[in-house]
Amino acid sequence: MHAHPVSADPGLFAHGLALAGMVAAIAYWWAAGRLLRRGDAWPQWRKISFTAGSAGVAWIAVSPLPGEPFTAHMMEHLVLGMAAPLLLVLARPFTLTLRVLPPGTARRRILTLAHSRPAAWLVFPPVAALLDLGGLWLLYRTELFAAVQHRPLWHAVMHGHVLAAGLLFTFSVCQLDPVRHRRNLPLRGATLLAAGAAHAVLAKTLYATPPPGTAFTTADVQTGAQIMYYGGDVVEAALAVVLAASWFQAAGRTRRRRLRTKLL
Repeated sequence: MHAHPVSADPGLFAHGLALAGMVAAIAYWWAAGRLLRRGDAWPQWRKISFTAGSAGVAWIAVSPLPGEPFTAHMMEHLVLGMAAPLLLVLARPFTLTLRVLPPGTARRRILTLAHSRPAAWLVFPPVAALLDLGGLWLLYRTELFAAVQHRPLWHAVMHGHVLAAGLLFTFSVCQLDPVRHRRNLPLRGATLLAAGAAHAVLAKTLYATPPPGTAFTTADVQTGAQIMYYGGDVVEAALAVVLAASWFQAAGRTRRRRLRTKLL
């Protein structure tokens, strides 16, 4: 959920975000290498996934995108708010952090924070979906989008929000890393369906009516809305595949436990 100033310099925040993405990728590879050096395995595809997600964040932060203003903005929305969070979450950075840290105060504090009640509510799928999709509806169906277009500080806040909300929603739906209460698959699946429907409806309203207070061309707004609609479908389908894989793995573990019980 962010607006890209049509002709503005990326600014200090954008360069900081790009730098943070690169530093995160370097730290991730260092941690994975440390596991390997001590004889622990860490899948190569997770390193590639995290690198791709970090590169996407850095690219969106500082690189101008092709197309008219609203079309370019929706390409940003798709990468920064949906695709990059999925790639980052699939890499399981929290699990890697816990595995690389030695037993001690730092590891205990991270676990305490992750298992706290506020964290549990933030990763409760309906709450995460409301923060993510509710923010998008507020941005595009009020004059907020017009207000942030040429205000660098507000734009920075929107940039940060869309990435954080996208990460929170993706994390809450996938729940690949350890959490205090692992929510069941039906709840996560229903939340994904509801969020996908809200996202699609929002895209359709944008196709019909541009954000209030803006002066984009009709063709620009409709192209951007189509990118939001169809691109969102692709990422949401990928999330559904992750959920299906989780169900398959859980069912497999249940069958193996039953088989062991019968053998005993």
